[in-house]
Amino acid sequence: MNTFRIGLANLRFPKNRQESVALAEAAIHEGSARGAGLIAFPECFVPGYRAANKGVLPPDPAFLELAWSALAAACARAKVTAVVGTERVVNGTLLATALVVAADGTIAGFQDKMQIDPSEEGTYVPGIGRRVFRAGPLTFGIAICHEGFRYPETVRWAVRRGAHLVVHPHFLEAEPGGYVPSTFADPTNTFHEKAVLCRAAENTCYVATVNVASVGSPTTSAVAAPDGTLLAYQPYGQHGLLIADIDLAKATGLLASRCKADAYGPG
Repeated sequence: MNTFRIGLANLRFPKNRQESVALAEAAIHEGSARGAGLIAFPECFVPGYRAANKGVLPPDPAFLELAWSALAAACARAKVTAVVGTERVVNGTLLATALVVAADGTIAGFQDKMQIDPSEEGTYVPGIGRRVFRAGPLTFGIAICHEGFRYPETVRWAVRRGAHLVVHPHFLEAEPGGYVPSTFADPTNTFHEKAVLCRAAENTCYVATVNVASVGSPTTSAVAAPDGTLLAYQPYGQHGLLIADIDLAKATGLLASRCKADAYGPG
């Protein structure tokens, strides 16, 4: 058994962009204290996802650089890898992205969101290119929100390139009249959590999906195992860190490898 411990930061939406950094730093140190080698955060957690009525300040590259430096320092102190949902400005356009900080505090790179939901088209532009990352013995990819829920190839691409785990930062909050679940993948609920189980089963990999904690949320943070079963999930709306141990030997990528090619070219 080759286990690797991960932490999913199922945190409340930050009151402001400074608090987003403070909450992330605290989660990094808590995760390290609890033995995690990787901590993952929700979509655009720093400075906060640009949903309606959230009051997130306009994009600020200077703030982002300072925030990333602070989180890199936190990872170096804690000796833990972090996948931080954030945003970045490239050539005057705004991208939703995930920053990966290695356990020594170096910036490993970004995975930009390539598949933009129609509701986001006035806010973000799609990125270009996918990659995989490493944290010790763990190889992992990233599929952000909409692209992981609706586009199976985003997960398959990473697994076909050796990923044991695909991290799935997302942002979903309650909508008026929406179903309020109490158990993961409830048949009465939307398709979203069922899709997470499917992404794991159809690729023989782990999928770690991470959302903000909010009242009435239709999804929560959870880890799906390579056979499509649920390994662990955070109680709905509960602010805190979900810790799970994954067995890398079980993440064989068998079913992903049987696909002849994927949407981003032959694998």
